[in-house]
Amino acid sequence: MNDILQDIEAKLTGLASAPQRQQTGVVREIGDGVVRIEGLSGIMSGEMLDFGDGVAGLAMNLDEADVGALVLGSFQSVREGREVRATGRLLSVPVGKAMLGRVVDVLGRPLDGKGPVATEEFSPIERAAPGIMSRQPVSEPVQTGIMAVDALIPIGRGQRELIIGDRSTGKTTVCLDAILHQAELNRAAETRGDKEHRPLYSVYVAVGQKQSSVARVVNTLEEHGAMPYTVVVVAGASDSATSQYLAPFTGTAIGEWFRDHGQDALVVYDDLSKHAVAYRQVSLLLKRPSGREAYPGDVFYLHSRLLERSARVTKEAGGGSLTALPVIETQAGDISAYIPTNVISITDGQLFLESDLFYQGVRPAISVGLSVSRVGSSAQIKAMKQVAGKIKLELAQYRELAAFSQFGSDLDAKTQAQLERGRRIVELFKQPQHEAVPVAMQVVLLWAVQNGGFDGVPPAKTTEFRGRLATWLAQNQAGLLEKIRQEKVLSEALLAEVKKAVESFKQLQG
Repeated sequence: MNDILQDIEAKLTGLASAPQRQQTGVVREIGDGVVRIEGLSGIMSGEMLDFGDGVAGLAMNLDEADVGALVLGSFQSVREGREVRATGRLLSVPVGKAMLGRVVDVLGRPLDGKGPVATEEFSPIERAAPGIMSRQPVSEPVQTGIMAVDALIPIGRGQRELIIGDRSTGKTTVCLDAILHQAELNRAAETRGDKEHRPLYSVYVAVGQKQSSVARVVNTLEEHGAMPYTVVVVAGASDSATSQYLAPFTGTAIGEWFRDHGQDALVVYDDLSKHAVAYRQVSLLLKRPSGREAYPGDVFYLHSRLLERSARVTKEAGGGSLTALPVIETQAGDISAYIPTNVISITDGQLFLESDLFYQGVRPAISVGLSVSRVGSSAQIKAMKQVAGKIKLELAQYRELAAFSQFGSDLDAKTQAQLERGRRIVELFKQPQHEAVPVAMQVVLLWAVQNGGFDGVPPAKTTEFRGRLATWLAQNQAGLLEKIRQEKVLSEALLAEVKKAVESFKQLQG
């Protein structure tokens, strides 16, 4: 016992006599925005560094002899022999509602020419994810306005749903449509004075995108009135690998503020493939050991610690939610590659956008067979569950029958009718970009296609017929749609009204 006490006493004496934390260091080596600094003993991992002249840095590698750090922003003025100061602060960015409507860089500095961001609140970009006891089940939907998503692969508030597919298959469009529809719902609730509506704010993170692509996204958000509910974080293709590595963490910190203040937020990472490449570049420059395909061994941990921060939390932990839509770009549809499989195993499902479907004109090109939501119907209102339950099964059966029917021409009447209905469902789910369908309208259209409302319409004319029906419903059955929106369940009385409305439209069409 005395030996143990003496050992503790010796350790405490050693701590008391340990040298004080060194606040300054000297740059010994620099290349591609990565520096090695001599000195800075006792510095924290992730601590901000001050290079002077407004240039900041981030401590990454804490080696025995030196510190490996990243320079944030332009590193042209940093030279060997330059003094570096430790700040004692973790890298933080401005947060709060003042960020809405702004386009910012990875440090939260405005890029939109609208002046400084009017907020005094800051949050570290790296934080621990909520624990198991702080989370609660996902049960509220994120209405995207995309019928194929809301009916077949629903997304819930607090979920992490991967958007995956080849280049130019509409991944960004799916994310943008979700942002635009939520902004539309927010505006409609404000107009009605609906205090029960929980607005969903959005954070769009552009990683490694061309400046022209980012400008196009911002213009789309402004044209549709979504910018007042959205924050755009930009680390473009011309920005350093450091900025591209940090951008998703900045977006998450901004979104977490809403989650921790009892509100809901959606964060889009466009895209994490480029994020992983940027992290690989940074890690190789820091001389970290490389693994498969030269990615560092902790590339899985990189994305898991980012995406695990998205959750629906209990009232004690803030009572809000953060929903994540990470985007991954595949090469020739290879969903089993290294980074795609990593992110698939972290998320709660994926929307797989198929090139073949896209070029066939099925847009959004969502593959029902390879797409899944592990939250499922928990993220749907009851009315949608009532009408969408059989749709996915019917679509799957249609795909099998369509493949089988290629080998023979003699099909019985029942099989032909099933094939026709399948073709109509495929056509029904075709939807132009940025033209959202409200959930009440989706419910009526899905009920109609399953209950003879589209019978007699040639499959090729289904999209046109659906457009006419939707317009007629919006103009003549606004009360019915409002009832569905409010009640969120199809009672016997409401079903009778829906049936009557669809029959009335069919009679008008002759």
